[in-house]
Amino acid sequence: MALIDITISSQVLEREVDLLAILPEDTRGMIGMGGADASICPTLYLLHGMSDDHTIWLRRTSIERYAAEKGLAVIMPCADLSFYTDQKMGDPFWTFITEELPSVCQSLFPQLSPRREDTYVAGLSMGGYGALKCGLRAYNTFSYAAGLSSVADVSIVAHNDPKFLGSRHYWEDIYGDIDAISGSFDDLFAAGQDYAKKKEKPPIHLYMWCGTEDALYSQNVKLKKHLQKLKLDLTYEESPGTHSWACWDEKIQTILNWLPLGKEEE
Repeated sequence: MALIDITISSQVLEREVDLLAILPEDTRGMIGMGGADASICPTLYLLHGMSDDHTIWLRRTSIERYAAEKGLAVIMPCADLSFYTDQKMGDPFWTFITEELPSVCQSLFPQLSPRREDTYVAGLSMGGYGALKCGLRAYNTFSYAAGLSSVADVSIVAHNDPKFLGSRHYWEDIYGDIDAISGSFDDLFAAGQDYAKKKEKPPIHLYMWCGTEDALYSQNVKLKKHLQKLKLDLTYEESPGTHSWACWDEKIQTILNWLPLGKEEE
């Protein structure tokens, strides 16, 4: 894989943004590596969690090696502590992630397929929330969306239960009135309902995993039941585990195997 550390100029954010890109490359002659380059390749936008940045997936998992075996490009952007949201008192990271970033990356890296069927998103914790929101709200861009240990009910978290980073002022800077999150555009439960109600829509495939010892486990079970009741295409898994990289390094491999790599979209 080719590893590219790049800073792009975002017109949406009106500032510079860092990201890492790993692109398919013929590595069959390298010790311990497999994989070949491709003229056109699918792309996974891989989102970081609340305490992290764009480097974290590369530092704490073997995502480069896993992606090489699949011929998959992986784009890892920095989204600060934005919760992948157009913030009330901050930057419009939702618009950046779902609209500007795919366009910029496809322009910079012509081997990235522009097809929706070849464009995926995944993330952990805050990034899991962002990825699932992308799947349910930006389904014209992404065809597969996966969340690991996701913040599944952001309204509960914004009300400081369980106690995560961020004061009430922090959450208000992102969402405004936190009592109005439930049922809003940024609520995954409302996003699922809105998607289910649309008569004409492209199919979105969802994946969720959470460890049974994770503080976010009950939220994930709640969202799982909600999406299943709506009869959405959801693959849900749980297993013993905590909010930890040991789990996420294993489960990102599960996600790559779940993606429709090497086969046509059904």
